[in-house]
Amino acid sequence: MILVSACLLGINCKYNGGHNRQQEVITRCLKVGCIPICPEQLGGLATPRIPAEIIGGDGNDVLDGKARVINQDGQDVTSYFLKGAEEVKKIAQLFSVQEAILKEHSPSCGVKNIYTGDFCGNLKPGMGVTTASLKRLGIKISSEKDLEGRETLFKSN
Repeated sequence: MILVSACLLGINCKYNGGHNRQQEVITRCLKVGCIPICPEQLGGLATPRIPAEIIGGDGNDVLDGKARVINQDGQDVTSYFLKGAEEVKKIAQLFSVQEAILKEHSPSCGVKNIYTGDFCGNLKPGMGVTTASLKRLGIKISSEKDLEGRETLFKSN
């Protein structure tokens, strides 16, 4: 089993109430089985919700208390992102998950790049809060962008 950002499967859990459906991700999930997760919903945030970005670092810095997650209205929503990461961690441990496909650029699930915190669409190197938490468990993390053009990213059961 692999963890997958639910929005990549077409589930309407994105901040704006939409999704980021990726057929290639769905195809991989049909081969190996997956557990859909939305850390922001698991952390207690509604859908739709006000967009949020990490200020002062990345997901590792949030986990270490050195950075915050702030929504576009200026509200600190860090506690929701930490709770979501903790809930996903519990799921990963319960099912002995070794791999995950997560949504690039997300403040929860970003793998290589996240938004800069200026709400202007700019990116910086870094990972989301949940990604950082899962990496600390030794879970192999890929984004939907890593699947593009790849024949086999995950082994079949």
